[in-house]
Amino acid sequence: MLRIAVPNKGALSEAASDMLRESGYRQRSSSRELVLADPDNDAEFFFLRPRDIAVYIGSGTLDVGITGRDLLLDSGVDVEEVLPLGFGRSTFRFAGPPGVAKAVGDLAGLRVATSYAGLLERHLADHGVDATVVRLDGAVESAVGLGVADVVADVVETGSTLRAAGLEVFGEPILQSEAVLVRRAGADGNPSVGVLARRLQGVLTARRYVMMDYDVRVELVERACALTPGLESPTVSPLHDKGWVAVRAMVPRATTNRVMDELYELGARAILVTDIHACRL
Repeated sequence: MLRIAVPNKGALSEAASDMLRESGYRQRSSSRELVLADPDNDAEFFFLRPRDIAVYIGSGTLDVGITGRDLLLDSGVDVEEVLPLGFGRSTFRFAGPPGVAKAVGDLAGLRVATSYAGLLERHLADHGVDATVVRLDGAVESAVGLGVADVVADVVETGSTLRAAGLEVFGEPILQSEAVLVRRAGADGNPSVGVLARRLQGVLTARRYVMMDYDVRVELVERACALTPGLESPTVSPLHDKGWVAVRAMVPRATTNRVMDELYELGARAILVTDIHACRL
């Protein structure tokens, strides 16, 4: 049985459960459920604190899990990424009062407050910077105002919370994070992990692409296919009218309307777009 760790609360939990549900796995109906069996897929789900998931995977207690890359690296556990999942994106950066520092090299001798001490300590060591890491649990933007730190290192989305505390972001990002599927480093190949990864990849692809169908005159096929090359090659089928063919191709969702406009201007007609719910490529 495949034992899978899933975040137990918050936006990361909801997004992970949605993706697993779209991948054909059973998911809990109540947040009170901490263990859920999925006999149809020979899997069992354990809903845990996101920060603890890497520890369980690294110890071999569980086979695979979903957590944030920032939490994974902060744990220091010997766990490896299997697949980035495209949600829960965030940026880990330095921030401080205006003029205190402009780059990581300016932090020597300063106090840096963070909730990700392990990740920050390795980053400072990689840059040869000797700074004092102040470990805090939770929000750190008040640390400077309360006098326990000179700057902070924190997850930044819009930066509005930091600005409200009189801080500004500086230097290059420490880390670009997102939700990732992880397993213990060096773990033996488990076919069920491969199935899970393929299913999740299928959902990711289905979310990024749509299926586009249209009719176009034979003499315009090459130009039309240049607009919709698909992942490998579009499907072209003859129509009853010998002068026309039907074309089907996967198109990036973000470009759907532009491609439809360009096809119409070229002379394509009956242009239809449908969602892709799942796929294997």
